[in-house]
Amino acid sequence: MLVGRMSLTHIATDQMVDASTTVMHRLIDELDVHRVIIEPSEELPQTTLDFVREAKSGGVRVSLLPRILEVVGSTIEVDDVNGLTLLGVRRFGLSRSSRLIKRSFDAVGSAVGLTVLSPILLVIAILIKLDTRGTVIFRQTRIGRDGGAFEMWKFRTMVSDADELKSSLVVCGDPEMGLFKIPDDPRVTRVGRWLRRASLDELPQLVNVLRGEMSLVGPRPLVADEDMRITGRDRARLQLTPGMTGHWQIQGGRVPLAEMIKLDYLYVAGWSLWCDIKILLRTVSHVFARRGM
Repeated sequence: MLVGRMSLTHIATDQMVDASTTVMHRLIDELDVHRVIIEPSEELPQTTLDFVREAKSGGVRVSLLPRILEVVGSTIEVDDVNGLTLLGVRRFGLSRSSRLIKRSFDAVGSAVGLTVLSPILLVIAILIKLDTRGTVIFRQTRIGRDGGAFEMWKFRTMVSDADELKSSLVVCGDPEMGLFKIPDDPRVTRVGRWLRRASLDELPQLVNVLRGEMSLVGPRPLVADEDMRITGRDRARLQLTPGMTGHWQIQGGRVPLAEMIKLDYLYVAGWSLWCDIKILLRTVSHVFARRGM
């Protein structure tokens, strides 16, 4: 069964609506679509109705994507109040039992990871020492759960004076991303470039996880100046311990700050252990896919 999804956000004129509905009918016929999922636009409610009518006239099933999921997450409950069926919203954040389960999973996972990967960690440390002078481990202050600061560990992938050179490279950053990240950063060493490509520079964070400063999966830990840009209810992302990986990592790390905040919020709103396991599996798949590029 083929499913088509249409977003009405950028459709503004009657001519565009007519053209889009014509294309929709053609695609329904050519691709044998059985269901059309429409993402409605709050600014264009009449356009949404027009598309619903046109899609139904094509003989297909029509569904609307509820925008409330952007606020409450996908894990909602069905409540029955005196015979009236309602959608119940779970309490935001993790319960005490959920925190215990997540922490236990992190402790066991990080301990096993450090044990199994210890030969690889040793080899990487030797390669870094042989490549350039400086420390093997790079420590950087990040903002953790409830806004507390901690020292995040990574394998050093840059030259030893990278921080001193940062001020001269800010102009090369991408302001639309809202994060300081430079493609082909000239400060990265030869070994560091390989470590980053394979995401092996992140492995020392297993120590942070074992110490309880980080989680295997969670919101992205930000540096202080990036964290200061997040205000109001968006700071609810800090209710969870920051993670080594998350939805932002699966999407390649090049996620604009505003979009990353939304991903973090939805992760907190709909957390489950199975969700963490799926993200970890997708992260491993993503890393291997990058190494094969």
